[in-house]
Amino acid sequence: MTDALKAKLKTLPSAPGVYFHKNKEGEIIYVGKAAVLKNRVRQYFQNTEKDPKTTALVKEIYDTDWIVVDTEMDALFLESEMIKRYKPKWNILLRDDKTVSYVRIDMKSEVPYVSMTRQPLDDKATYIGPFYAKTTIATALRILRKVFPYYDRPYDGKKTLNTDLGLTPGIEVGRSTPAEYKKNLRKLIRYLEGDRQKLISDIEKEMKVEAKLNHFERATELRNQYFGLKGLKKKIVFSDKEFLNISSDQALLELQKMLSLSNPPRRIEGYDISHQQGSNVVASMVVFVNGVSDRSEYRKFKLRRQTNDDVNNMREIIERRLKHQEWDYPNLVILDGAEGQVNAVKDLLKTANIPVIGRDKSGDHTRNASVHIVIPDDTEPSGFRSVFLPSDSHVAKLIARIDDESHRFAITYHRLLQRKSLLK
Repeated sequence: MTDALKAKLKTLPSAPGVYFHKNKEGEIIYVGKAAVLKNRVRQYFQNTEKDPKTTALVKEIYDTDWIVVDTEMDALFLESEMIKRYKPKWNILLRDDKTVSYVRIDMKSEVPYVSMTRQPLDDKATYIGPFYAKTTIATALRILRKVFPYYDRPYDGKKTLNTDLGLTPGIEVGRSTPAEYKKNLRKLIRYLEGDRQKLISDIEKEMKVEAKLNHFERATELRNQYFGLKGLKKKIVFSDKEFLNISSDQALLELQKMLSLSNPPRRIEGYDISHQQGSNVVASMVVFVNGVSDRSEYRKFKLRRQTNDDVNNMREIIERRLKHQEWDYPNLVILDGAEGQVNAVKDLLKTANIPVIGRDKSGDHTRNASVHIVIPDDTEPSGFRSVFLPSDSHVAKLIARIDDESHRFAITYHRLLQRKSLLK
């Protein structure tokens, strides 16, 4: 352990958070969470007996950074996000399939139940995850069950102890209906997927409306949900110092330098188009704040012109997005596309003083392929500068994560419209 790392470990806080072990090249090799960062991170460097894999990991650690959060549950969600983004090699080497869990809810069932699984299936159920500690997500679900009661096994209509404890919706005793239960399950899904702040706001608004209508029983239920979630409110704490120095934001610093920005791009928006031969054409807008996805800010669009023209479709979406001045403007836009898509929107974004780049995915699609981006550049004859980023670089991992998320969000909406059109 270097003297610099020894000194750094003395500043570890007694707070929950997520930590990042890095090797000599600055690559993040392991991401973990902790209830108390000071205790957990120091354990790696104590002279205690460790298994061979952990010993090998510790030998590679050259530096460590961390993010402080409000609660242990916050650390759980942030850890999952960071592992998805960086895919650290030691998270893969140190775990087996038993430690990776998904929350499964089959909303198509008349009375769904909530369960956990290691392997998501193509069965149309909703899967949230992956989470990298089964015990922790199980604890989180037990806490959330007090706010959003649910069944944890197939419904058989029989009253149980959980019914009396208020841990089920009570359909079996007439306390709720399947429709009301599903409405609350959708809130639980929103919470687990990260849409926490907007969910609390929506519940508060609904509570006030029900109270004005003298629907006091419903208003009381919503009040309990509101204060239950307020007690668990998750807000990641980024001080200015953390924002500039934590390893999770190294990519933002690299983007600032690469694009000659005045500041690191705090808010980044990613866009993608999805359709099937010009039908059910939709687009997604995903938002990453300080390098972390903020699902409460995601938006989806249905194209007014249903055509197989991704270039003009992208222009329509950016035009519509810029009209929403009530949404915070981004510091950077990343498009799924090459020169054509970027060229179609760069004048609109330049007027709004928003830089834009495109990810060109033509060519090599293998996991280890470099990430190819196109950047508007008036000094180049073509008007663009091409940059190939090594797949293991911080900035490549961030761009790939944003692009993957915008693609996932767009195709999910496209498939929803496709199913609806087939049912007509």
